[in-house]
Amino acid sequence: MIKVLQYSFYDLIRSRWSYVYFLFYLVLGFALLFLNNSISKAVITLMNVIVVLTPMIGTIFGIMYYYSSREFTELLLAQPLRRRTIFLGQYLGVALSLTLSLVFGLGLPFAFYGLGQSAEMGNFALLLLSGAFLTFIFVALAFIIGLRNDNRIKGFSYAILIWLLLAVIYDGIFLISLIIFEDYPLDKFTLIATMFNPIDLSRILILLKLDISALLGYTGAIFQKFFGTQTGLFTSLGVLIVWTLVPVYFIVRLARKKDF
Repeated sequence: MIKVLQYSFYDLIRSRWSYVYFLFYLVLGFALLFLNNSISKAVITLMNVIVVLTPMIGTIFGIMYYYSSREFTELLLAQPLRRRTIFLGQYLGVALSLTLSLVFGLGLPFAFYGLGQSAEMGNFALLLLSGAFLTFIFVALAFIIGLRNDNRIKGFSYAILIWLLLAVIYDGIFLISLIIFEDYPLDKFTLIATMFNPIDLSRILILLKLDISALLGYTGAIFQKFFGTQTGLFTSLGVLIVWTLVPVYFIVRLARKKDF
């Protein structure tokens, strides 16, 4: 699996799209720091970019790589290798390459600006950690879609749909539910519904870490009461880990039965 991971990783690192992804975050980081002239303001602005763009890029890159490497995958399947070894190696290679592009693309401008001596070091680290979790989660979802659909058009359509569902549609349904049932106690419902969406969970963690939960109104008070504690922080990180491991389990399960 390590050899497959290394090949996939180096293959993507040499890809021009990886350089574009890296340069995008590099330019974005320098631009935000130049315009805001403040690390804290730049981190707040980056939050909206990370929680929306990172899942989309992870989904698109994941599904593109899965279909573009199909012939190489068939060649590997002809060798005495386990199926889960091949697909897990490819998945980890894609997820790690995208994560490193994100970390170095944003880390270099902030480090150059003096992040090491700033009080925003913890906030920035949580921002990158959330981006890394979202990358691993949505690349895994993309691989699951690819394993279940041999038709590329269907695969790309489902990949875009799953991103739209979690990034846009889920929030709309969530807000409508809060409005309809506003006369009922919704504390537990709000917390549980948030954990069913890794994008919302990452966004709330960053908002609370930046101490701007007042932007969420009454809902922010609920989140602050739970996620603002050490127990809430570790619980939310544990949920993100579960969100990462469960799709990996399904990749392994689908890989055993995958037949080209």
